Amino acid sequence: MSLFDIPLTTIDGAPATLADYSGKVLLIVNVASRCGLAPQYEKLEALQKRYGDAGFTVLGFPSNQFLQELGSSDAIKEYCSTTWGVTFPMFEKVRVNGKHQHPLYAELTSHPDASGKAGRVTWNFEKFLVSPDGAVRRFRPQVEPDAPEIIAAIEGSLPTVDAVAADEDRA
Repeated sequence: MSLFDIPLTTIDGAPATLADYSGKVLLIVNVASRCGLAPQYEKLEALQKRYGDAGFTVLGFPSNQFLQELGSSDAIKEYCSTTWGVTFPMFEKVRVNGKHQHPLYAELTSHPDASGKAGRVTWNFEKFLVSPDGAVRRFRPQVEPDAPEIIAAIEGSLPTVDAVAADEDRA
């Protein structure tokens, strides 16, 4: 099974897969509302607004593995929208580590970060950039969403203007 075929569930309970975002650059983030890193939501939303029309989306995956997430999907949705103005897609709570690790995170955590280290998610707001061809780049929680290395990875993975124009010509 490919990364794009792993079954997911949206925060509203609808079935989904990453294939639903085919052709887009994805920034997958395990989020937590009560975490000291929660202000990263603001920068994630800024990335969504900046690059959303260019073939990019943030995907938020709440996790309570570090005991810092709200109890219900409704509470998480309300917090994210009212506190941070989140418009990017959110999913149901998942386990990012351990025996009951979600299959998406089992695949994502097999990829190393910039220092070559793969394995467990270390904390909330760990980021995985997935390009349309399935290549994965990993950024640890302390790397801010607007850090130069993340911006460069996003921009380097987005389709070029020429490729977009060529696709439109074929349509």
